[in-house]
Amino acid sequence: MPLADVAIRKAKPTDKTQRLFDGGGLYLEVAPTGGKWWRLKYRYGGKEKRLSLGTYPDTGLSDARAKRDEARKLLAAGVDPSVQRKAEKASLADRTANTFGAIALEFVAKREKEGLGEKSALRARRWINKDLASLRDLPIADVTASVILSALRKLEQRGVAETAHRARGFIGQVFRYAIATDRAERNPAADLVGALEQTKTKHFASITDPAKIGKLLRAIDAYTGSAVTVAALKLAPLTFVRPGELRTAQWADIDLDAAEWRYTATKTQTPHIVPLSTQAVEILRELRLLTGRGQYVFPGVRSPQRPMSENTVNAALRYMGFDRETMSGHGFRAMARTVLDEVLHFRPDYIEHQLAHAVRDPNGRAYNRTAHLAERTKMMQAWANYLDSLKAGGNVVSIKRRTI
Repeated sequence: MPLADVAIRKAKPTDKTQRLFDGGGLYLEVAPTGGKWWRLKYRYGGKEKRLSLGTYPDTGLSDARAKRDEARKLLAAGVDPSVQRKAEKASLADRTANTFGAIALEFVAKREKEGLGEKSALRARRWINKDLASLRDLPIADVTASVILSALRKLEQRGVAETAHRARGFIGQVFRYAIATDRAERNPAADLVGALEQTKTKHFASITDPAKIGKLLRAIDAYTGSAVTVAALKLAPLTFVRPGELRTAQWADIDLDAAEWRYTATKTQTPHIVPLSTQAVEILRELRLLTGRGQYVFPGVRSPQRPMSENTVNAALRYMGFDRETMSGHGFRAMARTVLDEVLHFRPDYIEHQLAHAVRDPNGRAYNRTAHLAERTKMMQAWANYLDSLKAGGNVVSIKRRTI
């Protein structure tokens, strides 16, 4: 005889466990302590099994019957309800663990071990916990392009469109990491290219006049900071890599005998080769005596297990009297691009390759890292020689702007 709510409410505990049957394998188990549990008795694979369906009164009679009917449908389809429940719990736990916020924090922690600066790490965590808080607790599978755009629109409405673009880039990095670790299938942030407000291009301060470059190089030679900082300042114009790539350089990536530095460019995530001039090799050989036993070419002051601070080069430039409107660590790239083109007249594609920009062939395919390597090697040596001549105060050729 089926159970009734009145009978369930009146059921009193005894010194033994009671079972009040409803039908179809469903029964209410009343424990001596007074607790009441819904159970389903069923057979699967020739074995008798039981499945918990909740406690009374949180789960009422009608709800228990509905759960029983769902379980019996699974049995009819050849599925064990207990196994199905375990799978659902595992899936829920996986989705909870794989939220956008959890994966993003894991990615930031990984980047910190690889040399991400303290300020960059703090900025990333601020995005996760504040600006991108609407994404933080979502399973990464539920973070779609429209959800991302909604979060970024709030940044635009605050008048910080550039931050919105940077945040979109960070989200893309998180998704690429999630794809690599098999927790996402695609990067929806890539669908938002062109969807955000365009920002005004802000150029990094740079010295491009040859006479002023010579003055800067002489100031670097006279700088009395730490040997590591001096070496970084001297290599910055010789290699003109991105500041983050310079300060996180690792000895394992540098072959002084081959005069090459090979690493993955941070912006394009593509393999890159920097041919090292004889001047650059000499600086690195001297520095290796000081830092060569560690991982980083330019280790931090506080810990050799971390790279140099991201502000070290800029701080040294300020100390030497070059303010932020005059020169920056990133400005060595603009310096090289301008002078190599307009004074030394090297081919623009050689220069772009050496800047680790995404240069493509006539068919739209990206060139590999060895493209024009012999020519770029000659260019880097000619550039180093030219810088030496500027530092010595000679061979100063003014830049003449091309007319169109």
